[in-house]
Amino acid sequence: MAQAHTPSGQVVRLRPLGAQIGQTSSSAILKAGQLEAMRIVLPAGKSLPQHQTPGEATVLCLEGEVELHNAQGTQTMQAGDFVHLQARAPHALRALQDASLLVTVCLLPG
Repeated sequence: MAQAHTPSGQVVRLRPLGAQIGQTSSSAILKAGQLEAMRIVLPAGKSLPQHQTPGEATVLCLEGEVELHNAQGTQTMQAGDFVHLQARAPHALRALQDASLLVTVCLLPG
């Protein structure tokens, strides 16, 4: 069954999951004509393999710790850290600790 997306104007709470992080899956928040937003949950040791997005993307670490691998090398992101990625920029993520991330993607090529 497809997951429902948040309708325009509806508030979504993206607080840290805390003790519930181990029982929470990644989820789509919205997918509109030009924008997609997701909460990505990565257990410690798990990765998102290298990929790229058609348009620009942002990643906000809500909790935990992840390694971001991109053209600049490897950078560690912790709660509150934010990164902007250019369109089609190859990148990968690996969780050093259980982590949740807010990821936004522009669906139109940059």
